[in-house]
Amino acid sequence: MFLKAGAVSLALLLLSRLLGLARESAQAAAFGASGLADAAVLMLTLPDWLAGMLASGALAYVLLPHWAHESPVQQATTQRRVARALLLTGVALAVALWLARAPVLAALAPGLPQVLQSGAADALGWSALAVPMALLAALWATRLQHERDFTGLYGANLVVNGTLVITILIVANYHYSAWAMTRLGLGLLVAFGLRLAWLHWRLTWHADGVKAGASPTGGDTATDRFPHASLWWWAALSAGLPLALPFAARSMASQSGEGALAIFNYAWKLVELPLVLAIQLVATLAFPVVTRAFAGESAPADAVRRAFALAWTLACAAAAGLLVGAPAVARLLFGWGRMGPDGLALVSAWGRVAAWGLLPQALIAVALTVLAVQGRMRAVVLAYAAALAALLALGGRDGAQLMAGLNLALGGVAVVSLVALGREVPRWLPWRSGLAPLAALLVLAGLMRVDGFPLQSFGTVAGLLAAGMAAIAVVAVGWITGPDLRAALRR
Repeated sequence: MFLKAGAVSLALLLLSRLLGLARESAQAAAFGASGLADAAVLMLTLPDWLAGMLASGALAYVLLPHWAHESPVQQATTQRRVARALLLTGVALAVALWLARAPVLAALAPGLPQVLQSGAADALGWSALAVPMALLAALWATRLQHERDFTGLYGANLVVNGTLVITILIVANYHYSAWAMTRLGLGLLVAFGLRLAWLHWRLTWHADGVKAGASPTGGDTATDRFPHASLWWWAALSAGLPLALPFAARSMASQSGEGALAIFNYAWKLVELPLVLAIQLVATLAFPVVTRAFAGESAPADAVRRAFALAWTLACAAAAGLLVGAPAVARLLFGWGRMGPDGLALVSAWGRVAAWGLLPQALIAVALTVLAVQGRMRAVVLAYAAALAALLALGGRDGAQLMAGLNLALGGVAVVSLVALGREVPRWLPWRSGLAPLAALLVLAGLMRVDGFPLQSFGTVAGLLAAGMAAIAVVAVGWITGPDLRAALRR
């Protein structure tokens, strides 16, 4: 049963991510690397980014453990209380964003040409209207996560992304019309409304199950004490600061001119899919194993070392695949419609730089899993805050430099994360299983810098095949040389 549920959840997660990429591809085809693309990207991503910064991760960190000790009636009461707070916060944010559209636009997309400022400000107005809906959706999605309704959870992503893809394709016919942003804004509200309708239907289905005779679980004597404000703050910071780093870098890239914000966004998407489906998935699957290990059921060193080995090897493999296949992947995803060759070249070049950031993120993901089990996450939160401050202080406009700055910032967070693990970290790191994939990746990177190396001139299909072969080769090297990787894959 658990294997089947896990397979269905993974399939839905993969489908939702692929549809998200289809949405980005439709944006690139509709607007290319233009100022309108910058405005469209900002409009469509800002509401969910604000929800992710302020609520999504914090709700999971705080409410899931809290609901575990409540009966269904108490859970519903807590949910209503949080919903009211989120809606009030969302309305306040929407009003503030609406009134401060001009300065917010100047901060988030400083490279927009003057002729597009008015239309982009209107786009921010549509984003403002969607913020309360995004915050409420984050709460309802967290409740479905508590109910282990992954069909409802990932189905919501399919609903919103599918609606936005259709909207973008329609708007593409009005690319040069003053109504383009208005139509896109209306589509955004429809998509978010349909997502809320889907989530509400799934929640109603669960509520009907309880009323029909499901036995309430969790102590009816659970406390009425609401989670303390400090817990909410730390949870919001730990979940939100990692999202702030690429968002800030994207806004800084906009300083280099029209279309740079969109190009940076597309380049980051090249690394986001392997990050979510490989590295973060490993950390998620490792969480119960590590939890049981620290509870005394097995050796913690073995569990942690294997998780590090698997996440690190997959990060090296994904980085190798992007180094080889970034141009082919960029052409496949974004080489349509109005996206020109110059924009595609920048997407692939910046994506290749960003690929190196997968390595520190693999270390961070596993280290955070261990620290979360032990309840010691504050050092990493402070490290993310320092990394964000350093990125903003250093500045920069070139997308490649900003991607490199992100890599350095994430490297600093990784070092702090490992140090926070304590004296046991030398025994927990899979030195043998980690050095071999890294060496293979470095050899490949060196070959890629040789003029005339054949992997540099492949077409789309050949490039994708070469990227897959490079990733498989790195995993094979890790498998042959690393006992920890073999042990991790056998589990």
